[in-house]
Amino acid sequence: MTWDEIEVPKELRPFMLEQAEETLLGHKNGANKQYRYGNLHIREYDNKYLVHMDKVDPRKNPLGHLAFDAPEILIGLASGAFGGVKVASYLYKNSKKTKNDKHVSVVAGVISSLAIGYVGYRLAKKIKNE
Repeated sequence: MTWDEIEVPKELRPFMLEQAEETLLGHKNGANKQYRYGNLHIREYDNKYLVHMDKVDPRKNPLGHLAFDAPEILIGLASGAFGGVKVASYLYKNSKKTKNDKHVSVVAGVISSLAIGYVGYRLAKKIKNE
């Protein structure tokens, strides 16, 4: 649970908004299901609901949601893309320029972009949650 979420025990008050829509958008964080109702994001667990308000509804403005509610994802994507390109171009620039060198550079760039993107995401998420 993050600092901006409200925990509602199911036994205290079993509820679910009739207009809320089940969704795949958002971090599930181990929830059984998750719902959205406007900017309200509801996660349902076995014994509780965790509820918080997003600044932007991802169904209406996905990029705005990423920028204001989940910037760690944008940071992960950007750092992965930037890092992967740098690794691939460095390897290719310092190779003998064979066809195989090009393939090796691309594969290394993709693998490094995944690793660098994950590290960027995790660091941004840690900073966001502090």
